[in-house]
Amino acid sequence: MFDQCEIGNTGVEVSRVSLGTAAIANIYAEVSDDDARAVLEEAWKKGVRYFDTAPHYGRGRGEARLGEFLASKNRDEVVISTKVGRVLRPGEQRAEADGFVNPLPNDVHYDYSAEGFAESLEGSRERLGTSKIDIVFVHDIGELTHGEANAKHMQDLFETGLPYLESLKQRGEIGAYGLGVNENEVCVEVIKRHPIDVILLAGRWTLLDRTAEAELVPLCREKNVSLVIGGVFNSGILATGPKEGAHFNYEPASAEILAQTQALQDKCAEYDVALPTAALHFGLAKKEVVSVLIGTGKVSSLQRNLDALQKDIPSELIRELF
Repeated sequence: MFDQCEIGNTGVEVSRVSLGTAAIANIYAEVSDDDARAVLEEAWKKGVRYFDTAPHYGRGRGEARLGEFLASKNRDEVVISTKVGRVLRPGEQRAEADGFVNPLPNDVHYDYSAEGFAESLEGSRERLGTSKIDIVFVHDIGELTHGEANAKHMQDLFETGLPYLESLKQRGEIGAYGLGVNENEVCVEVIKRHPIDVILLAGRWTLLDRTAEAELVPLCREKNVSLVIGGVFNSGILATGPKEGAHFNYEPASAEILAQTQALQDKCAEYDVALPTAALHFGLAKKEVVSVLIGTGKVSSLQRNLDALQKDIPSELIRELF
């Protein structure tokens, strides 16, 4: 069983290692129902008790698969986070949507208002088979996703969306809320304007990309905002190493990134530590981080990552790299 860590002062405690469900929702490749369940069972067996999902993942497939799995578990033993911002409604069947193969037959539209959040959560509760959602993340708000349309979404978020989530928290209908994003700037803006509990930050605080350290991490420390770290491999390169065709931030890595990764790999090799192992441990070494989120559609990959997290990292390497 992994240690538990409290999100801010909310009373919500999450396992220090958590499992995301994008992969078992068929991102880039289809995963069978049996294989998805096997991944969830393996995570549970190894002590993972915090699971993250979203309507975006397979247009509801990630939530549905997680809900089916958790139906046989004690709900009080598990923490679930899902996300709002994308509202699903019945639609046509597609072979692929948003990078997910064979998604559920739902259409999607963005809505960051209280009304949109309420509709989104109603659908999530139904797919998850539970009335209790512990953590709600506002998903992919920011210019990185929305461009010029983001101004209207931010207006909706501050005027009604965030106040609505706060009301749910005050009534005990959710335990904590915050942002689930891939960019620092919107996190800083939101924290300065509204008190949130937690950020699921993907790819911006890793061995390779430390842009969150400039302003976001100190602000989180000041405001007691916890961090869940996702994207620890920066979409691949910290898992594969600087080989030809390696991806960084979902694109082929530049020569500069390849060189930086090579330097990290060489330093890890001095201490006989594999680069992916160091990448996984990076988040666990940070006091602001309550959980490191991993995700895979294969039991073998999950076992490899969980085994890596059980290894000891030399303190000298931690001081040099972390």
